[in-house]
Amino acid sequence: MQAAALPLAALTAWQALVDTAGVSAGQRVLVHAAAGGVGHLAVQIAKARGAYVIGTASASKHDVLRELGADELIDYRSVDFTEAVSDVDVVLDALGGETAELSLKVLKPGGHLISLPGPDSVPAAADGVYAAWVLVEPDLKGLEAIAALSDQGLLKPLVDTVLPLAQAAKAHEIGEQGRTTGKIVLTVV
Repeated sequence: MQAAALPLAALTAWQALVDTAGVSAGQRVLVHAAAGGVGHLAVQIAKARGAYVIGTASASKHDVLRELGADELIDYRSVDFTEAVSDVDVVLDALGGETAELSLKVLKPGGHLISLPGPDSVPAAADGVYAAWVLVEPDLKGLEAIAALSDQGLLKPLVDTVLPLAQAAKAHEIGEQGRTTGKIVLTVV
């Protein structure tokens, strides 16, 4: 199940953080929806690259995210992240909308806001910051890097729910609720 949960979501995180934003050691990275399917892998990838990782997630998911390497966690239900964090080099936004707009406020000059929901989710960048969206694409070198991290034990996908392919609609319903910790996997029998 873990192998099925890794490639697409990890490649999305890799292309956003590494290929687009160039995350490197010592940078501060904020991952919104840090416990989600892409978010939990982004936390681990940023950490493996030596970044200080901040994540937004409900408090019930903080322990899991600490185990995955998050340095600082913000309970989005009770804390305004714009008041809790600043001087961020990279924001990975899996939510869009108001979260993307507000994320511009926490970026330092030269920072990157990478949005995943789509091109319409990218706010107009403020002076001195870069804003873009990423749509995952085939990438052998990225997959090889992900496999290497996995082999080293630095990248572990979490599987929240496993359903048969016949319940794909239910999987979408679960995912749209935004309450999963990790990935939803469909099995083909």
